[in-house]
Amino acid sequence: MKTTIKNLILFALIAITDASCVGLDTTPYDRETDLTYWTEDPNAAVKALNTCYTYLGSMDEQLYSEAMSDNAYTKQPNDYTQSIGNGSFSTADSYVKSVWNSRYAGIRLCNQLLENIDRVPKLDPDLKKRYIGEAKVIRAYHYYELYTKFGAVPYSTKVLSISESQSIGRTDRATVVSNILSDLDEVINGNYLPTSYDADNKGRITRWAGMALKAKVYLFEGDWQQVKAITSSIMSEGGFSLFQSYAGLFEITNEYNPEVILDVQYRPTTREHHMMYAFLPPTLGGYSQLSPLQSLVDNYIMLDGKSIKEAGTSFDENHPYDNRDPRLKATVMYTGNSYILSNGSEVVINCEKGEGKDGYGVTSDCTATGYYLKKYWDNTYRASLYSGLNPILIRYADILLMNAEANAELGELDQTNWNATIKLIRQRAGFKLASALDFPATLSKDALIEIVRNERRSELAMEGHRYKDIIRWKIADKVMNGWCHGLKTNDVVGTDNGYLRVENRKFNANKHYLWPIPQAERDLNKNLVQNPNW
Repeated sequence: MKTTIKNLILFALIAITDASCVGLDTTPYDRETDLTYWTEDPNAAVKALNTCYTYLGSMDEQLYSEAMSDNAYTKQPNDYTQSIGNGSFSTADSYVKSVWNSRYAGIRLCNQLLENIDRVPKLDPDLKKRYIGEAKVIRAYHYYELYTKFGAVPYSTKVLSISESQSIGRTDRATVVSNILSDLDEVINGNYLPTSYDADNKGRITRWAGMALKAKVYLFEGDWQQVKAITSSIMSEGGFSLFQSYAGLFEITNEYNPEVILDVQYRPTTREHHMMYAFLPPTLGGYSQLSPLQSLVDNYIMLDGKSIKEAGTSFDENHPYDNRDPRLKATVMYTGNSYILSNGSEVVINCEKGEGKDGYGVTSDCTATGYYLKKYWDNTYRASLYSGLNPILIRYADILLMNAEANAELGELDQTNWNATIKLIRQRAGFKLASALDFPATLSKDALIEIVRNERRSELAMEGHRYKDIIRWKIADKVMNGWCHGLKTNDVVGTDNGYLRVENRKFNANKHYLWPIPQAERDLNKNLVQNPNW
């Protein structure tokens, strides 16, 4: 029996119809029908498991989450992340509710499989153990996504009835974290999962993915010794490596390369996303609902390793994109940068105010910031910008960056660790000068932490990590208050040095470090206590 994850595409259609808006108040499936399904279909377990994968994440969720941070802005106000980015969201926010619902829908599917897998006839014991491991890691991922946003959340490992869903309270945050780690330890230490799969099972969760998720939980908790230990183990034993091309890492032809630890499975024609329409310029048929901000552009260092504001920098504001970190060109579309089409031809973009078809302010379809997104551009797209490109949830560079951050926080970042992490990442990016590659031994602990944080931002930009980072670093109230900016237009001389004002944002440190529990859920369940100041 093949257990290819490609089967998830078919079953995802059924699952999305049944569960895409499932909250805690969902009616359980009919017990007799449920029983018949599990006992009569020998493929029931793998079909159910494949459906669980469809809730792991999406390209839309990953990219739009960047607009909740200082990396990006979305001009789309309804059902997206604009209100979270500017601090105007409420207990009735539709995006907050959709995250709550979709994550609990995914948890419910995992719990349903785990409750019923013993009923499946003639299921190979090794496969059963593996399926349980995959489901438990997926469930842990959902709870990780929930607690990092909401704090204490209802935690259950069983399918809830209506009455149970309307009475369950919030499990305290520490217990949720402990339960997540307990599940991951069971799967990892019990060898539930293989370290790799054959061609028919690409995209499934491996033992390394479980360990990487465990490291990310400890990262959010600031347990640096655990982060260091887990990432060091992955680095020494996992067999992963940085893909040779940073830009190529995000091309569909290079999926499943040795850097990818966990990604979301899309497939041309059978399960696609339409996200490119939301970030491409009008020249390529896009609407540019999502645009990078000047703050992200400014984060990319010079080729000599200096920041653009550092003493002695070679940065020239009249030629702002010259001699910059090569990852800027691979991530952000600015004036003079280009997209390469499938036939090899080049489309050069002009983002300047009022210029051409793509310039800022030319039409409502143009960028709101003067920048477009280049990362995750898929030139193999099907008609109307439909793409089967997989968004990457966890990759090896993230492991290296977590390891470097843990060492920096512990005061143990030295030349050996730097060379095994930051230097490797910068070399792959295209840095050549010793001043950018050599360990800055004279810097203080705080300065080294700042370098690692900035490196993380540049390397992982627009991949869905920035919001969690500014939350766990407790800097969101510093970087998410006041005007966010786009490119320099000099529209108002003397205002913000001529940089375009995009949105005046607010982040209340006494409130916004946690999302509100959706009021619709509290209306159904009086035991769901609201977060402070909501």
